[in-house]
Amino acid sequence: MLRLGRREFDPREPVIMAIVNRTPDSFYDQGATFRDEPALARVEQAVAEGAAIIDIGGVKAGPGEEVTAEEEVRRTVGFVAEVRRRFPEVVISVDTWRHEVGEAVCEAGADLLNDAWGGVDPRLAEVAARYRVGLVCTHAGGAQPRTRPHRVVYDDVMADILRVTVGLAERAVALGVPRESVLIDPGHDFGKNTRHSLEATRRLGEMVATGWPVLVSLSNKDFVGETLDRPVKERVIGTLATTAVSMWLGAQVYRVHEVAETRQVVDMVAAIGGWRGPAVARRGLA
Repeated sequence: MLRLGRREFDPREPVIMAIVNRTPDSFYDQGATFRDEPALARVEQAVAEGAAIIDIGGVKAGPGEEVTAEEEVRRTVGFVAEVRRRFPEVVISVDTWRHEVGEAVCEAGADLLNDAWGGVDPRLAEVAARYRVGLVCTHAGGAQPRTRPHRVVYDDVMADILRVTVGLAERAVALGVPRESVLIDPGHDFGKNTRHSLEATRRLGEMVATGWPVLVSLSNKDFVGETLDRPVKERVIGTLATTAVSMWLGAQVYRVHEVAETRQVVDMVAAIGGWRGPAVARRGLA
């Protein structure tokens, strides 16, 4: 059973995490939710479309203008508090690698710290333990935050993913993070080229077999774009195809931009797999 905030999720229950970027330069929406009003409207829409988790980020993943910890706190903390006030049942995640930011957002009501840079700040897990919140343990191939991979080589990319993510998860639990609130993430695109990300997807079942809930962050990423030779705004179909495969292989949490489309994909895969029934069943019964 995965427990995050006030919510509990059965092992076969797909969970959608909606991305809300509090940045002026995000790669996908170019700052569409940087201001409070559109960001809150995005949260309301995402929840209505079936998102159980809202993932709030104050720094874009890629290279760009420097964002200090103080500025990241300014972009996220007040917003976390307002989302907590308006949506008491939603799980609030914050995408950060810094323990100072983790501390501040947990004080404001965050339920989950999404460490996309693979424990580069080991004190972030200590914050999660102290506040008894969840933690996402990600494989980033040892990359420093906001850097792009360059000629990365692995003897076995999945072996490295398992070593790093399971190690981070076990450390988090040893520190006091609730075991049922720890997830592992293969880190598509982070410290990887496109072939690595494709292999990580193909072998996702090996992560699922560890017993830790698996989160995948696939939405409109470069490995989808390079595989299909499509720009950012034309990667939705490739993303949804990868989502369906990931769902079939056992991933549980999906970090996405397109909530409604992802909801239909995971519900359809769950129905094919026999983990849920059809919403209606009239055909051939009249």
